[in-house]
Amino acid sequence: MKKGIHPEEYRTVVFKDMSMDESFLCKSAAATSETIKWEDGNEYPLIKLEISSISHPFYTGKMKLVDTAGRIDKFKNRYAKHTAKK
Repeated sequence: MKKGIHPEEYRTVVFKDMSMDESFLCKSAAATSETIKWEDGNEYPLIKLEISSISHPFYTGKMKLVDTAGRIDKFKNRYAKHTAKK
């Protein structure tokens, strides 16, 4: 393993899956400025996720349509110029 390329400071953080509103505690070196109070009464840094193993179809076996990026709005904006010409 190469020296000096891995982060030195791993800390306990809360990952929150925003699509399912579920959270889990794990270790990470990712930077964040938000914090949240966890079930044990301690305050931990919070990292928000759009999708995780809690909501991903590969792990759940269920398909769920999540419009997190505003796909419908992007479609309407992209094709608005074509409908305006008619």
